[in-house]
Amino acid sequence: MVRFLVRRIAFGVVVMWLVATIVFAMYFIAPHDVARTLAGKQASADTVAAIKHNLGLDRPTIVQYGSFLWKALHGDLGYSYANSESVTTLIGQGLPATASLVVGGAILWLIMGVSTGVLASTRPRSVLDRTTTGIALFFYSMPTFLLGEAMLLVLFFRLHLAGIDWFPGAGYIPLTQDPLQWARYLVLPWLTIALVTAATYVRLTRGSMLDVMGEDYIRTARAKGLRESRVVYRHGLRAALTPVLTQFGIDVGTLLGGAIVTENVFGLPGLGELAINSLTKQDLPTIIGLVLLASALVVVANILVDICYALLDAKVRLS
Repeated sequence: MVRFLVRRIAFGVVVMWLVATIVFAMYFIAPHDVARTLAGKQASADTVAAIKHNLGLDRPTIVQYGSFLWKALHGDLGYSYANSESVTTLIGQGLPATASLVVGGAILWLIMGVSTGVLASTRPRSVLDRTTTGIALFFYSMPTFLLGEAMLLVLFFRLHLAGIDWFPGAGYIPLTQDPLQWARYLVLPWLTIALVTAATYVRLTRGSMLDVMGEDYIRTARAKGLRESRVVYRHGLRAALTPVLTQFGIDVGTLLGGAIVTENVFGLPGLGELAINSLTKQDLPTIIGLVLLASALVVVANILVDICYALLDAKVRLS
């Protein structure tokens, strides 16, 4: 297993190096005047010259590349001249809201998706199976912004008119400030992101379970007289979780880089809002930092998924 994990970590390092190299080429080699682009159209000539010197843009490209990689490796993602803050500080300010949204939503969609998928797979082609897969397809086809607006209309606006203020419409309260209010402000965003994402897990779990439940070792377990619940959850579900874990790692890693639509609908000050503002202002250092962070999160999430593979699948431990 150790050899398996070492290979995966080495592959992740190579992926991050390639991403960083592509980002450097796009933003530091391709543009004609990088310093002017970073400083903004309204910046003075002295400001542009200072940026060019501070970033080492007056040095050879290979030296710039080495400096870029070294700083990124040590967590220095540059300075946002549009916000007068370091990129690391800006990301640190937005990460708690995004992490709160993704972690809570991930727990919900995993429970909803896997449990519903298992339930549907144990009764294939029944009314329950067709109903659950139909509901999953409905939410899978619904745009996130539309479901979020519907949540706000029904559970915030209508209830607010009736004098019931259970669900806030927008905003974010830090977990350290008030845990109850933190959860209260995130209930609607959690439900929105969970309902849309859980649909994928329903279909993945159902399909994988149907394949696994037809295997010889499942028939053997039943022939030994094991309870059906033990056969389904101890033997069947464990083997069927591999594609679910793959999708889970991709989804969590990607959303941690910024759940742009959900954050925008519910006014969450997370990395999605930071990404939109950075694109609007053409704040290239922040865009670069977000791209590198999102890539690193996806790589780390997939390495953690590989560790889970090794715990679930004996064949992986022996490879």
